[in-house]
Amino acid sequence: MIQNEEPVIANSLWSATANPSAPCPELQADVSADVAIVGAGFTGLSAALHLAQMGRSVVVLEAQTPGWGASGRNGGQVNPGLIEAPNDAIARFGTEMGQRMIRLSGQAGQLVFDLIAEHHIQCDARPVGWLRAAHNSAGMQSLVQKAEQWTQHGADLELLSRADVAQAIGTNAYIGGLIDPRGGNLHPLNYALGLCDAARAAGVQIYGKSPVQRLERRGAEHLLVTERGRLRAGRVLLCTNGYSGPLHRGVQHSVLPIRSVQVATEPLPEELRARILPGLHAPSDTRRLLSYFRMDAAGRFVMGARGGYSVRATRARLAQARAWSIKLFPQLAQVRWEFEWGGYIAATADQYPHLHDFGNGMAAGLGYNGRGVAMATAMGKVLATWASGRPHADLDFPVTPLRKIPFHRFYPFGVEARVAYYRLLDGLGL
Repeated sequence: MIQNEEPVIANSLWSATANPSAPCPELQADVSADVAIVGAGFTGLSAALHLAQMGRSVVVLEAQTPGWGASGRNGGQVNPGLIEAPNDAIARFGTEMGQRMIRLSGQAGQLVFDLIAEHHIQCDARPVGWLRAAHNSAGMQSLVQKAEQWTQHGADLELLSRADVAQAIGTNAYIGGLIDPRGGNLHPLNYALGLCDAARAAGVQIYGKSPVQRLERRGAEHLLVTERGRLRAGRVLLCTNGYSGPLHRGVQHSVLPIRSVQVATEPLPEELRARILPGLHAPSDTRRLLSYFRMDAAGRFVMGARGGYSVRATRARLAQARAWSIKLFPQLAQVRWEFEWGGYIAATADQYPHLHDFGNGMAAGLGYNGRGVAMATAMGKVLATWASGRPHADLDFPVTPLRKIPFHRFYPFGVEARVAYYRLLDGLGL
């Protein structure tokens, strides 16, 4: 179970199958570092590890435990690339920066697998590629266009026929697809715990159960105050993503926390495992309210979908995820469902991740729009480069102004209205 979480989203498969990891103590002293990092998810842990390898002293403060948020709850899909097509990044950010973003995001999956190999992280990593499944002709056309653009930028993506997708997934529900060999899947919480162990081995101090209550500038330093400790640092990285709170309201109001939920079966019999996802891919489809599904290392089938904000709505979405699983794979009708859980991703208004420099020795990176395993890892490396003193022109991602989302306090109503609209369009096949 996920500790200190609502029961309706706490029964996590990843928590139940997590590797043992040394506990991170609460901060109970006055300490100092070159760089303070708030948040021990993929972004913060990647930044900490890369900074330590650069020779910087680093302290990470986590309100709960490493990987407690979305980093330890997501579907474990290692999805390279940005949501928007490559040429859109060039049109928006210019040729030079657009090319850097394309390269960074395209190589983000390989960065994940390289870190796993370098630090011997045991997280059931499978670099089998990322499979997108088209649910209609419009979805297939979008995949064709993305494949064409990525080919222009040197990536070798493969379009799949209806028969190819049926063979790879084990269902005839899709008309075609696209596989990106730069992706794959893993156990997300064990990846986060592995990054934590690697960072600590490199000299990073990581404190759990240490929410930052106050953050202020003191001359050339920042002071971060927890319940029982104080941390002084020259630079601060805010790496809180969908769990950004009032510590910095500008960051909190710049993204929309959107709940995602997942359900998982008991380990399936060998005969079913052979017929469902035989290639061990973790597909996602092209619906507006996309579904994503996979097998874990023990042969449990996992389905993910958009969640709800209330307990009632969340239970309904969990039930819908189970029903959709059975519609795709009728063989699952008789199996037992053991786990159901959820968490918050951070969505941005423009669908790009955001990198902000507040001009006072503090920066933030967040907003991965459901692609956080690869992009958060890559953003952590970019933040480490920034914290090491490199200018904006040397970074591989654009530094953009912080913009608050209008009427942010009402976001649950807006998100639910958009979900209803998207569900209508998907139901109509549009």
